[in-house]
Amino acid sequence: MVLTTLFIAISAYLLGSIPTGYLLIRIFRHQDIRSVGSGNIGATNVLRSGSKLLAAATFLIDMLKGSTAVWLGALIGAHLMPAAPMRDAQALAALCAVLGHMFPVWLRFRGGKGVATGFGVFLVAAPWAALASIAVFILVFALTRYVSLASILGSACFPVFAWFLVLGDRPPFFIAVQFIVAGLIIARHHQNIRRLLAGTESRFGAKKTA
Repeated sequence: MVLTTLFIAISAYLLGSIPTGYLLIRIFRHQDIRSVGSGNIGATNVLRSGSKLLAAATFLIDMLKGSTAVWLGALIGAHLMPAAPMRDAQALAALCAVLGHMFPVWLRFRGGKGVATGFGVFLVAAPWAALASIAVFILVFALTRYVSLASILGSACFPVFAWFLVLGDRPPFFIAVQFIVAGLIIARHHQNIRRLLAGTESRFGAKKTA
């Protein structure tokens, strides 16, 4: 069981650690995304590089790598430790995939903020809660034009939605990971939070003054 747990954790981490934005910008624009805008490798900063297509691809692939990690984790768990709750295997994979995205070994542990990957992992593990959270993201973004605020509030709402919308068995570890992942995503936005409080955070699409 210990070896299976390690296998799930390592597999999910490696999937999550694929630096999508970094690779796409390096391949198609011959740039280092870490030298653009905020220096983040996520879809929002890829968009700042000037490519809507690459930004959309970054979000989609980051989401899919999270979903794949959780699906694979559940599959491994079902075959190698069938007595354990499937949702514990999903939760372990979800946590490790998000950690892989945030702290990829390939980029000296300097990765993204985990929004797309976090959405992807819970789209498999808690789909209705994930969809409700992305609806909050869309609503807040539409009203404020702050990507960071939308990400923070969407993440903060997720454990609440999961409490009411996830049916069936809910092991303690599965519930704990919901709060941990949401907390990690919010913590990764600490600089944005400071700017929001100071009133200096940039709105999406706003032109910078000279």
